[in-house]
Amino acid sequence: MLKNILGRIYALYALLLFAGMMLIVLIPVSIASFWPEPVPTRVFIAIGRRWMNIYLPLIGCPTRLKGMENFASGQTYVIVCNHNSMMDVPITTGYIPGANKTLAKASMGNIPLFGILYRIGGILVDRSSEASRKQSILDMKEALSKGIHMLLYPEGTRNRTADPLKSFYDGAFALAIDTQMPLMPSVLFNTKKILPPEKTFFAWPHRIEYHILPPIPTTGMTRDDMPALKEKVFRLMWDYYEANNKD
Repeated sequence: MLKNILGRIYALYALLLFAGMMLIVLIPVSIASFWPEPVPTRVFIAIGRRWMNIYLPLIGCPTRLKGMENFASGQTYVIVCNHNSMMDVPITTGYIPGANKTLAKASMGNIPLFGILYRIGGILVDRSSEASRKQSILDMKEALSKGIHMLLYPEGTRNRTADPLKSFYDGAFALAIDTQMPLMPSVLFNTKKILPPEKTFFAWPHRIEYHILPPIPTTGMTRDDMPALKEKVFRLMWDYYEANNKD
């Protein structure tokens, strides 16, 4: 009972601190939004990285990064990551070197104030609309052509199971093959322990680790190679998670 009470107090503290810092971040990000891409995204990511560097230690969630040397200077990637909690997007977006965008629900862009960050840092899609889905693919390809990494969560939604991963959708792998961009697997640890999916308005501090794995070239691949690529990346991330999930 004591942990439940403390966990809710901590969740309130983390939420209020996030909201307060977000109001500060909104000022320069909103100004940058008047410029054409990739300027708004580059400004957003640069500020977001500093935001997370301050915010995460203040809430008792220091983050350790590993494998950042796998990013080659001047190369753009389609990055895939496991998805366990609402914390995943700000952490991964903030720590990936260089400008990057993710795919987000269109409804997220309608949230007052917070939606501005999603509209700049993400490509919004209404999954119930075929036209919106097709447009999001074009938008992702355009972002890649401008040197902006695409960060995607191939599980689609948060993993609420006890397994390291849920099954993958095709989208990220089709995008990498269509654009012939290298596919970069990455694995995030411990965010499910901070925000347990079975609890409501509860959080608990824990260290976070974000590991970047070596990229997989897609040059010469076609859509016929997509199932094998998807299975390869799924198995690689599953095995890596099991081997490195220490606690």
